[in-house]
Amino acid sequence: MSAGGLFSDVAVIWISHLDVVNTTLGLGLPEPSVLQPVWDYLLQYHQAELRSPLFPVVISVSTYLLLVTLYTLLDVLAPSWPTLNRYKLHPDRPVTWDNIWTTLGLTVYNHLVYVFPATVGQWLWRPPIPLPRKAPTLTSFLLGILGCTVVFDFQYYLWHLLHHRVPWLYRTFHAMHHQYLQPFSLVTQYLSAWELISVGFWTTVDPLLLQCHCLTTWGFMMFTICVSTEDHCGYDFPWSLHRLVPFGLWGGPPKHDAHHQMPGTNFAPFFSHWDWLGGTNMVPTIPSRDTSVTKGLQGRKDKGTV
Repeated sequence: MSAGGLFSDVAVIWISHLDVVNTTLGLGLPEPSVLQPVWDYLLQYHQAELRSPLFPVVISVSTYLLLVTLYTLLDVLAPSWPTLNRYKLHPDRPVTWDNIWTTLGLTVYNHLVYVFPATVGQWLWRPPIPLPRKAPTLTSFLLGILGCTVVFDFQYYLWHLLHHRVPWLYRTFHAMHHQYLQPFSLVTQYLSAWELISVGFWTTVDPLLLQCHCLTTWGFMMFTICVSTEDHCGYDFPWSLHRLVPFGLWGGPPKHDAHHQMPGTNFAPFFSHWDWLGGTNMVPTIPSRDTSVTKGLQGRKDKGTV
């Protein structure tokens, strides 16, 4: 049996047993009644849009623009709003308009030069996708997103580690992202084209490997964008996901902020277990608010080694 066939069989087993989890664990999730009416409405009134190959790109870009707009508004207000500013990881270092225009400019450039042509090509050459009549159950929807997140987390950990350990890869592709020692939301996609394309590739392929429902796929895409943007936002709010997930299993903004200051740590994008196992986990004591450390890191040129 080929590796692809084996993975496909594992995916079938994973999907077929998702609903069993709800019964076994006694979660009591209302299976058929929650998503089916929503899915029926979408099929009835928006089926043409949903079937278009452009739709995943539209929801991804729209989600990202909405989030960075909200976070950028907070960045502009924070210096004159002490209640908000105290949640910043670096309250003494406001995000400047120069920072905003520089990062936004590269984001727009990447989307116009790379994302838009690829989207048009996909629209021209790929036929509209068939849509199933049944919606996923709530269990399969939630655990499908979890499964894709776990797979993506492993892929990106290895990819990220490799691009820090191999100096050529770091200088050629990844160093651009580390120009900012204190990330803010627009740094999320301050990336080389190679990084943007590879991350988009995994986000698209992982739901296919796990044979997820298209509604689950779109939910996963939006979830990864939300989490990635939060990781780079530069704020540590009480409702941040890493404060809601127990046992330090989730990284969150403080850990990713620490990665930008100490690039040999915290490579995983979401969970913490791969960094624990790889000896690269670093927990900031006070989330990067030590101005003496921050000032000491200014002007440092990272070479991608650890």
